[in-house]
Amino acid sequence: MPWTWRYEKADGTRDFPPTSCRRRSSPSQGDAESWLGENWRATARGRGGTRSSLLDDTRTEYGPMSLHPED
Repeated sequence: MPWTWRYEKADGTRDFPPTSCRRRSSPSQGDAESWLGENWRATARGRGGTRSSLLDDTRTEYGPMSLHPED
């Protein structure tokens, strides 16, 4: 199954990161998590309150989680 990230605004509506930050799918959960770990800052830049959920095909594995650093 492909692993993908779904991006949302703070109110739960879908959000789309800049094209340079999109990744269609990863072959494993670990690959998807590593990719977001390396790219979350660029993905969140300029998107107040953006959060993300990890999907295994259509099933939500976890999330939503904030893409902004804790204070």
